[in-house]
Amino acid sequence: MKLIVAMIKPHNLPSTKKALFDADVKKMTVTNVVGAGQQGGYSETYRGAVHEVNLIKKVRLEIAVNDEFVEKTIKAIIKGAKTGRIGDGKIFV
Repeated sequence: MKLIVAMIKPHNLPSTKKALFDADVKKMTVTNVVGAGQQGGYSETYRGAVHEVNLIKKVRLEIAVNDEFVEKTIKAIIKGAKTGRIGDGKIFV
């Protein structure tokens, strides 16, 4: 048994969840998180002042699977979350 943890962009959650369901992976824990990485941050302007936002909103998926489901679970997460741009996320096993 393995625990797969994936950090993905929040707007990719519906497509990732669909890809997981299509791969017959239906049980998962989903948590909203913030973090920093290669993607960096962004600037926001509020009342004329510029604020640097260094923590980016992400979604954390935790999925415990039997050994025979590890590869298809990883492929499903990649299928649902990959856009090819920086910040797509990470997968840990």
